[in-house]
Amino acid sequence: MLTVLGIDVSPDLLERWVDWLAPDEQPFFLTKKQAAEWGLPVDDDREPTAEQRDTYRTYGVAGEAVRVSWLSEAAYSELPKATRAALVRAQVRHDRAAVPTVRRWSGLLDVRGQADGHRFVWWKSLLTKPGLVLPAIVSEDLGPSRHAEVRSWPAEFPRVRGLAGTYPDGSGPNCFGTVMAACGVEGADAVWMQREPFEQWLAENTETGGRDDVPGTVFVWRDGGQLVQHAAITIGDGWMLHKPSQSWMTPRKVRTVGEVKRSTRTAGWRLERRKVNA
Repeated sequence: MLTVLGIDVSPDLLERWVDWLAPDEQPFFLTKKQAAEWGLPVDDDREPTAEQRDTYRTYGVAGEAVRVSWLSEAAYSELPKATRAALVRAQVRHDRAAVPTVRRWSGLLDVRGQADGHRFVWWKSLLTKPGLVLPAIVSEDLGPSRHAEVRSWPAEFPRVRGLAGTYPDGSGPNCFGTVMAACGVEGADAVWMQREPFEQWLAENTETGGRDDVPGTVFVWRDGGQLVQHAAITIGDGWMLHKPSQSWMTPRKVRTVGEVKRSTRTAGWRLERRKVNA
């Protein structure tokens, strides 16, 4: 069994990770001029899946990249090398994710000839040994889950132990749903929980206050406009349960209160504490 960030990953989930990182067709974002100049087919109406949205961070792509070309590995490989190189460089400029550097992966993969020798994109042909590559991608910039170090699980929140140290079945499950599920809301851990139902749950089930060293204190981070941006819950003895994002790559993990606070510190955000009602 493969272990990533201290969490067991089944062969089935690892196989799905390959599909989510390197789908059979992936989106390349272009300006109108680039699409015309390179003669690439465009399909601006095709919607990415939730996993593709998070793999490529389509929500952060530059506004001028208004054309989308969905290419298979075969179609990509048939492009002239100069076009491939320009296309990959354009993805970096347009802030599309999943365009790693050759230098980062040169020790494991030979990708120098794929594009311009500096950047490349992921295809399934590069992931024939996913156990070597996927763990490094998924764990990048994330600390491990420390659930194995917890000695006493909160009896008043029985769902916590089952949630801690697990990966979702895809993109969508987020911090809000993780907190609600930890407090007993059935199915909340399996959906993309939106702000409105989370705020309603907070209003109906919590009150201002709480302590960092006891179970049931919900940390809520809000931006300058008072929109809730992140949430986590204490589980006792200085530990917290949280999910860093809605991405398929981020697990429901246990970290110390201090670790979660440091990793979530963002300019303009304010932290408030709320106690779950008994």
